[in-house]
Amino acid sequence: MTRRWVAERRAEHYYRMAKRMDYRSRAAFKLMQIDERFRIFRPGDKVLDLGAAPGGWLQVAVDLVEPGGTVVGIDLRPIKRVPGARTMKGDIRSPESLQRLRGMLDGRADVIISDMAPNISGAYSTDHARSVELCEHCLAAASSMLKQGGKMVMKVFQGDLMPGLIKQAEGAFDSVKIHSPDASRKTSSELYIIGEGFRGAEDAPEASDSSEGGPEFRRRGTLP
Repeated sequence: MTRRWVAERRAEHYYRMAKRMDYRSRAAFKLMQIDERFRIFRPGDKVLDLGAAPGGWLQVAVDLVEPGGTVVGIDLRPIKRVPGARTMKGDIRSPESLQRLRGMLDGRADVIISDMAPNISGAYSTDHARSVELCEHCLAAASSMLKQGGKMVMKVFQGDLMPGLIKQAEGAFDSVKIHSPDASRKTSSELYIIGEGFRGAEDAPEASDSSEGGPEFRRRGTLP
């Protein structure tokens, strides 16, 4: 019994569960496990999902912030309607998009989540760098979108740029932890950065004023 076989069996298990429970992505179980470990969500929270397509994390967030919560998602691609969530097509690097999101949330978010990943090039160092850049965009968005004391969950690929990214996160949050949920494939290089106790806009990187350039991104694990 090889490690690869075990990893593929685990991946297939979560895939089947997602189909059976009508989740749009097996990644939904990653967010559930992260919340079980770190207690990210509370009833009534306002949640912003960056790069939300196809909507698996939106589905989970809606359930976890009931009653009274608000869940909003944004992606470069249209997102099929998720009951209980509001979505928009837009770019998180755009100030105009962030302004619209503030209106949809009626203020700042209690929690920002991101399962974004770059389009895979096949060159791991490039994919890692693009993954880190996406996380930097998330941190920049937090400066105008996350409440003081708020929480953030974002995915990153492991690599040599990780220490610099973690240092940036530690400059914005009181607590930063790194976690790999059981639902992640054992062969995957993905990790999740969990930031708690956001210190406020003045301590976070400033949002970019341009939506041009930068890596294209997509949600991994979309069900066919």
